[in-house]
Amino acid sequence: MFKELSLLILILSLGGCASHHKMSSVYSNMFLKNISEGEHRSEENKQRNVCRNPSETLSFFDIKTDMHVLEISPGGGWYSEILGPFLKKKGQLTLTVFDDNSPVGYKVRLNKVLREKVKPNSEYYGEVNFKTFDLPDEMEPLAKENSVDRVLTFRNTHSFMRAKSLTRAYQEFFRVLKPGGILGVVQHRSRPGTDLDPRKTGYVNEAFLIKAIEDLGFEFVAKSEINANELDTHNHPEGVWTLPPSLRLKEKNRSKYLAIGETDRMTLKFRKPLK
Repeated sequence: MFKELSLLILILSLGGCASHHKMSSVYSNMFLKNISEGEHRSEENKQRNVCRNPSETLSFFDIKTDMHVLEISPGGGWYSEILGPFLKKKGQLTLTVFDDNSPVGYKVRLNKVLREKVKPNSEYYGEVNFKTFDLPDEMEPLAKENSVDRVLTFRNTHSFMRAKSLTRAYQEFFRVLKPGGILGVVQHRSRPGTDLDPRKTGYVNEAFLIKAIEDLGFEFVAKSEINANELDTHNHPEGVWTLPPSLRLKEKNRSKYLAIGETDRMTLKFRKPLK
């Protein structure tokens, strides 16, 4: 399906000096990259790889094929269509969805798109669970306590803040993670020292977010500049939605915003303490 055997043979040919852990990490990274370019993904989604760096990002979060991964608010499933095939054989994927009875039209549409794309026990997906996560009103327990290896949230934190539910959301992430489990956060990042309102712009202050998550009991492990974008000036008329893929201003200055690309984003890794 994704040339797993060929990749494994290539890695083994690198020689016996590399540690098993290093070889496993190289294999995971190559497997993720292969999936991200797979035929099951639309050309439009694959074109975004250059801005979103999925294989590098997921490798930074130490994703392994036998893990239980919880992805928060995946929207149309851009990352889910990479995680699903990666976890299909030995892992488990849990995705959160909006309230199916929501009066907000786009939420119901996104739920439908996601469910049609991610079909459990199909060609590209193995075990997949869906949980309702529609802040501030609807949030069922996302998993059993201490049962999830990785919690991933991509460009969602400004929405938690808009719903005044930042603490509530991250407390639930902490509860479901296993001790030693990793929380991976990718979020639109404001310039250091600026005080942009994330509820309006989508940009969040990095130092603020790190401290807020640490205050809830997480250990800050590392940050990466994988998804940084120096061309992003952070001061757009419609906030982060001015830039692709949203391009909210439509044809107005379209070439300018396409040249900038997607937003400048922080990529943060936290750990739930062993004790």
